[in-house]
Amino acid sequence: MAVNDLLQEFGGGSPSLELLANVLSHAAALPVKVARGGYVEEVSHAAVTVGGISDSVQLGDLVEIRCKSRLQPAEVIRLDRQRAMVKPFDDRLAPALGDAVFPAGPLRIRPAPGWKGRVINALAEPLDGKGAMPADMVAMPVDRPAPSAMGRRRVEQGLRSGVNVIDVFAPLCFGQRMGIFAGSGVGKSTLLGMMTRADDFDTVVLALTGERGREVRDMLEGTLAGKLDKMVAVIATGDESPMMRRLAPNTATTIAEYFRDRGDNVLLIVDSITRFAHASREIAIAAGEPPVSRGYPPSVFSQLPRLLERAGPGTDGAGTITGIYSVLVDGDDHNDPIADAIRGTLDGHIVLDRAIAAQGRYPAVDILSSISRLAQHNWTPEQNRLATSLRGLIATFEETRDLRMIGAYKAGSDPAVDQAVNLVPLIYRSMQQNPSTPLSQDPYADLAAALRPKEAS
Repeated sequence: MAVNDLLQEFGGGSPSLELLANVLSHAAALPVKVARGGYVEEVSHAAVTVGGISDSVQLGDLVEIRCKSRLQPAEVIRLDRQRAMVKPFDDRLAPALGDAVFPAGPLRIRPAPGWKGRVINALAEPLDGKGAMPADMVAMPVDRPAPSAMGRRRVEQGLRSGVNVIDVFAPLCFGQRMGIFAGSGVGKSTLLGMMTRADDFDTVVLALTGERGREVRDMLEGTLAGKLDKMVAVIATGDESPMMRRLAPNTATTIAEYFRDRGDNVLLIVDSITRFAHASREIAIAAGEPPVSRGYPPSVFSQLPRLLERAGPGTDGAGTITGIYSVLVDGDDHNDPIADAIRGTLDGHIVLDRAIAAQGRYPAVDILSSISRLAQHNWTPEQNRLATSLRGLIATFEETRDLRMIGAYKAGSDPAVDQAVNLVPLIYRSMQQNPSTPLSQDPYADLAAALRPKEAS
């Protein structure tokens, strides 16, 4: 019997009953959504095995585990015909056998212009105590394909990072992807913090992945003070689960893509991409994937280029994503499998050297080992010749260092060596900067001032 017929039978006409009838009629017209779930079959430290959902989820989908009256997110990392293996985003989660599990589809976020100035976790939940995150109308999947190779624009416009040693010897372009390779404690995070202060970018997206929790506020409130109004920070510290550490760079890249599609020139910084690879290794091994190269399963080497290729120039009418990725080389071995795979994917690399840092020269950039594959779009012909000439002087200086240290070289024996000995220390001095130093507006003017002969007093 219809709602209105029931009201007439019981002597309708009351305003409150008519209001109730309207509500019930509207509710009856809404589509009914039935959640088909599964249940927890097995629990281990590595993953949770779920039955009953294998035919309703795909690899990489999100599921929600009802644990102690709360829904906790997890990701499907392995599927077979009878069971699905899922890994919770909170590795402290301990569901009970039989707890309900509900499919939730691919993980999506809703970036909005109001996200600038906010600090969030890898699931796009606020960490800064400023309330809920505003949401745009369009939900974006976190794992998105890169723009097609023929559909995106070419990289052609240079930029200034404000860091002299980079702008002179390994200059960047809008849409370039650059790696900063170094061992631990050599100054990667400090250099990245300096680069975020560049004025050429409309938006900065910072992903701190697997870093020390102490560094978060140090960087946000110290190095980046005054620049947070155009920044979105995505945080997944080293004590968080591998799921959160693997997700953070993807979330940050999706946010960068949102602002790029709005026409912004975006600076995307991931510190560090190596810890993304470490987290991916943990998850792949938990899913039963065998390691093939120094403990890394094959899927790690396919995930790296898929993430890195998402940065770069957009299609016509869109902006760019300039990606800067720090690469932690294990044991200062720059040829370890992860560093080698990343170096082959990126558009250049900046190498930080522990011996240079020990001399007190910061940023500790090894100029001879650093290269930008797109430098020709930034340099003028004169700047190209100057940089090449300076590299030659630095190579001569470093090659003869041991000879000069033991006193085997006599001044005047070789004019090229004499020139290098006189000029290279001045070049090194002009390249030194720290976070408290104002960013350089003209690195070549600073270099010329350093090399200019001092007038006699």
